[in-house]
Amino acid sequence: MELLKQGAEARVYRGQFLGKAAVMKERFPRRYRHPTLDEKLTHRRTAQEVRSILRCRKAGIAAPVVYFVDYTTHCIFLEEIAGSVTVRDYIHSTSKTDTEKLHSLAERMGQILAKMHEEDVIHGDLTTSNMLLRTAMEGGSLDLVLIDFGLSYISALPEDKGVDLYVLEKAFLSTHPNTESVFETLLKSYTVSSKKSAPVIKKLDEVRLRGRKRSMVG
Repeated sequence: MELLKQGAEARVYRGQFLGKAAVMKERFPRRYRHPTLDEKLTHRRTAQEVRSILRCRKAGIAAPVVYFVDYTTHCIFLEEIAGSVTVRDYIHSTSKTDTEKLHSLAERMGQILAKMHEEDVIHGDLTTSNMLLRTAMEGGSLDLVLIDFGLSYISALPEDKGVDLYVLEKAFLSTHPNTESVFETLLKSYTVSSKKSAPVIKKLDEVRLRGRKRSMVG
């Protein structure tokens, strides 16, 4: 197993599972928490992550296949998305003058996030690094794959969905400066793709206002 990255709560390894290229995510104990509480919280986070991935896949949203879950060691074995690039790298490598490509991608992102929220899945950590692009099997078009559901949960509340979009907006505009119009395309696409979008966008506007007030106060 090759260590790919280590976050605050988990290590991610690349390896094999029953002969298939796989990624293993291992949640490790948090020593500052009481062991019983830590075990309970870690079990819940692992279960929530798997539930969110399965719910997305059932709805036809591209996400990694879950090969195996070990609730004793808190390990999840997932499909490795071979031959993919992050949306972050794709945007960085696309010429700023090629706006058609970027707006087309933003439209697709909006559709998929609307579909995810229609299923009441809150990703919790939407960034362009947690979305992959891979060439589709047929036609050679690019498939958008959502990954890293480690902070995800299920909620029907427009507030939670609005915050999910706000997190993405902050990450998107700080990682990709001068792309406000591209993100606007994403939001328009989200709005027309979901019957439940109106209260979510209303909440997004409220969250933005709270964020601005906080930054003014310092």
